[in-house]
Amino acid sequence: MSSRIVLIGPPGSGKTSVGRILAHELNLNVIDTDREIEEKSGKKIGDIFLEVGESGFRKIEREVVLDALNKEGTVISLGGGSILDPQVCDQLTMEPNVVYLEVSISNAAPRVGFNTDRPLLLANPRQQWLKLFEERRERYESLARYRVCTDNKKAKESALEIKELLA
Repeated sequence: MSSRIVLIGPPGSGKTSVGRILAHELNLNVIDTDREIEEKSGKKIGDIFLEVGESGFRKIEREVVLDALNKEGTVISLGGGSILDPQVCDQLTMEPNVVYLEVSISNAAPRVGFNTDRPLLLANPRQQWLKLFEERRERYESLARYRVCTDNKKAKESALEIKELLA
């Protein structure tokens, strides 16, 4: 098994929580690219969006994601929109362990809370989530080597399912 596992999926699919647990289960490091961006910039994602816009944020995100994809011994939880970047997609096509965490809006809503530290979900969050999901779904599906539905599961259950899939 490769020593790098990449989790992709829409907001609320559980990438952060599942990633943390999976890394612990496999004794790997964990990288959450959204948290990395916040730590490196010293700012919340929403503030970055306000200051530099989505395109500026995506440039920062690309650098963080490409850097993370060069690290061995990691579980990497990608921000939901990072898969839109062509360079990130090129890298992901070479990754053997890309796992798409599928989720329905009814399960994503309570997880995301639509409260929102997520700038792309500010106006009409449910409608925005559905729109983003429809725009990204094909990409998630085409990049994934594995799929795990996280609906009605605790993060640990999903992490153990991934562990078993990759064994």
